[in-house]
Amino acid sequence: MRMPIGASSWSFTEEDFTALTQVLQRFLFDSNARCALLVDRSGQLVTYAGDRPSFDVTAFATLTAADFSANDQLARLIGESDFNTLFHQGEKESMLLADVARRVILVALFDNRTTLGLVRLKMRAIVDEVGRLVERSLQRSQAANPQRQPLLPDVDDEIDRLFQ
Repeated sequence: MRMPIGASSWSFTEEDFTALTQVLQRFLFDSNARCALLVDRSGQLVTYAGDRPSFDVTAFATLTAADFSANDQLARLIGESDFNTLFHQGEKESMLLADVARRVILVALFDNRTTLGLVRLKMRAIVDEVGRLVERSLQRSQAANPQRQPLLPDVDDEIDRLFQ
């Protein structure tokens, strides 16, 4: 199975960035989550909204992508094609992660000011919208640069073969 192209192979216009930011800010308002991050499947931070994270967002983005990749393999081992959402609960902080069109991961960081149910409900409502915005940007980038290939095109396929 081939993984999607990373964010390094597309670019956002100011209009794209504004639209994504508005969607994330609306999600935060509706869900009462603290922060929303958009991470591409190769581990690069695309953007975030809400409270500025107090941690290294570069490391966080990389670990988020690795978390999703590891869980994709776990899903296959139990006969599922993938897990499209992941939830990690801590004593004070929690996070909900959702796959968006197999291209990016939407991460919501939240505390006890809200509930998992509300965050999950509001996240489900915006996943398709974020997916459309990302796909539009990717299609525009590919049309403008049709010869561009991923930097390491066979790495994802090789990793998948290791787990089969």
